[in-house]
Order: sequence, then C-alpha cells, then structure tokens
Amino acid sequence: HVQLVESGGGSVQVGGSLRLPCEASGNTDEPTCLGWSRKEPGKDREPVATIYRHGPMTWYADSVKGRFTISQDNGRKNLYLEMNDLKVEDTATYFCAANPDLATIEIQWSYLYWGQGTQVTVS
Repeated sequence: HVQLVESGGGSVQVGGSLRLPCEASGNTDEPTCLGWSRKEPGKDREPVATIYRHGPMTWYADSVKGRFTISQDNGRKNLYLEMNDLKVEDTATYFCAANPDLATIEIQWSYLYWGQGTQVTVS
C-alpha cells in the first residue's frame, strides 16, 4: 500500500502561483503512474495531470496545459504540481493519486491510492 499526503494549498490571487507537494510513504516502489485530480463542491472530480514514474511521459488536461507542471523528486517518490497563472476556475480541492498500472489519471477508477486533498482558492 501507498500513503499520500498533499500540502501547499491556500488562497491566492488571480494570476498567482502555488506549488503543491504530495509526500508518499509505504510501498513507494509500487506505483507506475502518479497524478493529480481536483474537485469542486457539487461537481465530479476532474483529472488534472499525470506523470509516468520511470520516464518523461506526462499528460495534462486542456484546462491546465501550459500553466501547470507535474513533476517528481529525484528519488521518484514524491510528487509536485506547480500551478502558475491561476484562475478563479482553478479553485478546488486537489488530490494526488497513485496507480500500479500504466494509465493516465483520466482513468481515475484505476488509481488505487489517494491523498486526503488540499484546498486551493483563487480570487
């Protein structure tokens, strides 16, 4: 099993930036892909970005492409989401997730491990 803990959320003005870390523990060699999703109250969870742990492959939702960057640390355990040029519509709770298989976070049901989320508010 893998435990994930997000942090770094907060309130920021339109056009500002935030960096969300996600710390992994447990069987951190298990995941093949790591990703971020976000959820606004009353809406479905929206996939945001994916990174393949063992290579350069990434995937981004069109809504964040060019503004958000997903990355991992040198040990390929911890995950980050760099968010720039933030918009009001980026306001949500952000969750990191881990998948033992090769799949983008668009296939959210395949991601077995999820953090508790961190709130991002843009105004």
